[in-house]
Amino acid sequence: MAGREDGVRQAGVRNADGSAWAQELLDHLRPTGRDVRRVVAWLADAVQGVCALQDHTGTLVAGTLPPLDDHLVEAVAAGRIASAAWEGQGRHLRLVRVAYPNPASAGVLAVSRKAPFDRRTADIVTHTVQVIELLLKAGETTAAGLRLEQATSDLRLAILQLLMVEDTVSARRVAAGLWPGLLDTDSACVYVVEGTAEERDRLADECIAVTGERALVVLCPAVDEHVIVVTPGEAEARQLRSLIGPRPRTFLGGSARHSLARTATAYGQAVSALAVAHFRPDKAAVYAERTHPERLIDPTALRGWTDGLLRPLDTLPHHTRAELLATTRLGLEFTAVSAAKVLGVSRNTVRARMERVEALLRTDFADLTARAVVHLALNIQVSLADTPAGTRAPEAAPVSLCDLLSGPAMRTWAQDLLAHLDKDSRDLRRTLRAWIVEGGNAERTAQRLGVHAQTVREHVRSAEPVLQRQLLAGGTDLYEVVLAHLALGDLDQPALAAAKSGLPDSPVHR
Repeated sequence: MAGREDGVRQAGVRNADGSAWAQELLDHLRPTGRDVRRVVAWLADAVQGVCALQDHTGTLVAGTLPPLDDHLVEAVAAGRIASAAWEGQGRHLRLVRVAYPNPASAGVLAVSRKAPFDRRTADIVTHTVQVIELLLKAGETTAAGLRLEQATSDLRLAILQLLMVEDTVSARRVAAGLWPGLLDTDSACVYVVEGTAEERDRLADECIAVTGERALVVLCPAVDEHVIVVTPGEAEARQLRSLIGPRPRTFLGGSARHSLARTATAYGQAVSALAVAHFRPDKAAVYAERTHPERLIDPTALRGWTDGLLRPLDTLPHHTRAELLATTRLGLEFTAVSAAKVLGVSRNTVRARMERVEALLRTDFADLTARAVVHLALNIQVSLADTPAGTRAPEAAPVSLCDLLSGPAMRTWAQDLLAHLDKDSRDLRRTLRAWIVEGGNAERTAQRLGVHAQTVREHVRSAEPVLQRQLLAGGTDLYEVVLAHLALGDLDQPALAAAKSGLPDSPVHR
């Protein structure tokens, strides 16, 4: 037996016994050889002619189309005749109807050769049609399965996106149809599993398997290597850890437990923990509750200041307000592009929502100090939503941002944090302060300091391990460092709207 370069065997269909062609035809049903185009090419060799397959629209699916009578083709495709034979101009033509998985449609196989069709070649054509029909049906079944998998994946993502914008009612309603009880919980943890982009689908399937579908497993729309898992139970979290041990280049980051309405906050924590997991021997980490600046501020004063800062948004309908706040929270934590992918909207939509918040708060998110202060307020606002109304402290007199950050505990924390930078002879503290003033732009910072932009980047990168915080990636770590500078008076207070005219943060006092 000889073989062509394209792998389609042809010897035996012409010269061997009658069973040789049948065996070769059956080979096309093997999992590695299921291709209608290869079958049509094989048929052309087997009958020493020209073959073509058209679908129900007349589109050429495979092969080379010989001259055909359109009316005859239409009659075969419509089922008015099952097959047709024609002879003329030195050619012999056979048209055979090919049933498609959809009973309402059918294709036509056209076979043309110079010699008449004998019993053997007629059998080859008939059996080839049967093989093509089987392959088409198998292909449709496979495609239907893939469509179902894609629809299920899209539904999981839609549920996550509803949770990200705090619409827990709709998220539960959507989940109840396919995964009853999945979100019948008040709180959950978010985990991010990182692997390779090539193996992510398999990793997601294993996450679903080990959690017994008691967790929401989503392919991250922003990062091709990430799988997001929202799980209410501790057992499911332990099962996720079992996946990463034997897998190289696979890591796991987890959040603290939060209410479902704080899924966006939990997601941010999981991403932060994932960065730490890369340096752990077990390749896993859970978000560490280190000393955050908001814990060093008088809670009553902090709540009053937060309510005052965000009061301009209180005039909005509840759904609109929640949507704007959730989008802004993600947009401040990540890039607009990443936030857009996670939320399932365009980046222009993310920017438009954030610009609306900017306008309401009368501030500019290009200013890192403004971003840090609004980020602080948004986090406090979310934590207040989890506090039962009866346990909240009574409202206090409004205070300014300067007073809020100038308490002894806050100043001590800020001094201890930034003092680590003073040990480096390159004056990292000066570079970092200038970089924050210039909105994190290395080129403008370099012009301000009279150094090269690469020097600025190296200084900021060197400050990260000293402060134990990611700076170039932005987000919570950077905003804490900005707040430390504000607490010590090393940066100017940002421009922000005040709850009432006449307060120290009001524009008339700046």
